[in-house]
Parts: sequence; structure tokens; C-alpha cells
Amino acid sequence: MRALVTGGGGFIGSNVASRLLRVGHKVVVLDNFSTGYRVNVESLEGAETIDGDVRDGELVARLLRGADVVFHLAASVGNSRSIADPVDDAEVNLVGTLRLLEGMRRSDTCRKIVYSSSAGIFGQLKHLPIAEDHPLDPDSPYGVSKLGGEKVCLAYTRLYDLQAVCLRYFNVYGVNQRYDAYGNVIPIFVHQLLSGQTLTIFSDGEQTRDFVNVADVAEANLRAAAADASGAFNIASGKSITINGLVDLLAEVSGLTPKLEYGPPRKGDVRDSLADVSAARDTLGWAPNVGLREGLREYVEWSRAELASAVSSGHS
Repeated sequence: MRALVTGGGGFIGSNVASRLLRVGHKVVVLDNFSTGYRVNVESLEGAETIDGDVRDGELVARLLRGADVVFHLAASVGNSRSIADPVDDAEVNLVGTLRLLEGMRRSDTCRKIVYSSSAGIFGQLKHLPIAEDHPLDPDSPYGVSKLGGEKVCLAYTRLYDLQAVCLRYFNVYGVNQRYDAYGNVIPIFVHQLLSGQTLTIFSDGEQTRDFVNVADVAEANLRAAAADASGAFNIASGKSITINGLVDLLAEVSGLTPKLEYGPPRKGDVRDSLADVSAARDTLGWAPNVGLREGLREYVEWSRAELASAVSSGHS
């Protein structure tokens, strides 16, 4: 199989590309490295890397020639970032997706897209656990743009001879996830913990999250590509933990005692999150495999090595 991975320099995209290469597929990575990291693709031996933007319709059309499937991970990610710059969020997440779909429509070979969506499409939750038929009422531009991307992907499957599997990621963490002030709570906390900084917990810390390891997310992408199906599926662990509980677990696996402070709730953040992943199990044959303690231990070790490397090279 020849796969185009958009956003392959990013955290999740690089893990998807690596998994594809390990099982013998050919991989082309497209990334403009605005938020991705070149170091993430340097280890992707055998992959072809194209420095470009998913909004470049001519480039996208050229890369789709000969491709069998596109894993669409290029995105402007995060509620806070989208609130700060909603126009850029929409251009990347909506226009970029449309450029891909238009290229696929004209392609002789590429009839399948695996679209990376987000639990942000649900907005404030009405009930738990969250199944795919939960009301969709996003409360940030990011959630709106990811939902729009889902809808246009699935619309194209009804208009044209295409398949689209939309994977609704919950809180993904793991190897290759670098610190970003707009990012997931886990890399922020681990960066602060290893650097001796104070961890800021927004609200009272009793809000819950469903964390899923990136290795499980990469496997979900491959299962989605292989499935003779279209639709939207939750990708999560199916378990939740409070933020306070997460801090306790990070202290345990790191051997460090965190310094804590509490701040006001952040706009666009949901209070609780817990996914029902039975649809992905039943249709895609996928199930989460990496436990949170195991995944956090691996991630803390990786982050320690990254921090040590940065210090030794003078980039701390």
C-alpha cells in the first residue's frame, strides 16, 4: 500500500507513518512544519518527505497520484489556539480537507481517507460515556472546524466513489509529543515536572479526561484504512481519570514530587470526558491496548531523554 500522511511531522502523524513503515507500506509525508518537527521525520527511514502545505491544491493532487489511501492528520490543533486565531484554524482544518477531497475525487487510485477528528466536536457533554450519537455542539472554533471536516468527508462518500473513516481522538499522549503551551495537559505537566516548574491545574482538578496512547491511535489508523467502511468512530481508552489523579500518577512514575497551583477554569474546556469505544471495536476490529501507567512511564522516560539532549546541545 502507498500512503500519503499529511501532518506526518507532527506527534500523531509521525507515529502513524512509523507504524505504516514497520509493516512494509510505502509512505509519503506532507508537512509544512509550522507545528510539526523535522526531527520526527528524520527517523522515518524509507519515507519520502515533502515540505508543503495541505492547502496547496496542485501539490496535493500531484501527491495523490499513485497513492492508495490518505491519512489526514495535518491540522491546526487545540481549543485555545483556535480561539486565538479562528481564521487560520478554519483555513487549515476545513480548506485543507477540501483540497484533499477534491484531489481524491480526481485521483485514479486514492479512494480512502482516514480523517483525524477530535472529541472537541461534542462540546459540553450531556451524558457519559460518550457514544458516536452523542449530540454534537462544539464550543470552540477548533471543534467546529473538525466537525466540518468530518461532515464534508462523509458527504463526499455519498457524492462520489470514496470511503472516509473519521477517527474522533480523545486526549492523545505519548512518544514524539513535545511541549506546546497550547497542547495536551500531559506534555505540559511532564515538561514542567522534569524542569522543576510549578504545575498549574485549572479549576479544582476533579475534572476527568479519557487519555489514549498514541501507539493505540496509530493502530486505529491502520485498522480504519483496512476496513471496508465509512463513518465516525471514537478512539479513546474507554477509561477516565481526574487531573488530580493524573498528577499523582505522574509523580509515581517519575519519582518526583510536583509543585502545584490551581487556576480558574479555561474557556472551551469540558468538565468530564469518557468515551464509549465499542463501535470502533465492532466495525474496525480495534481496541486500546496500552494502560495509562505503562504509557506515562514510557513517555516520561522519552521526555527525560529529550530534555537531556536539549541541555547537552545548549537548547534548553
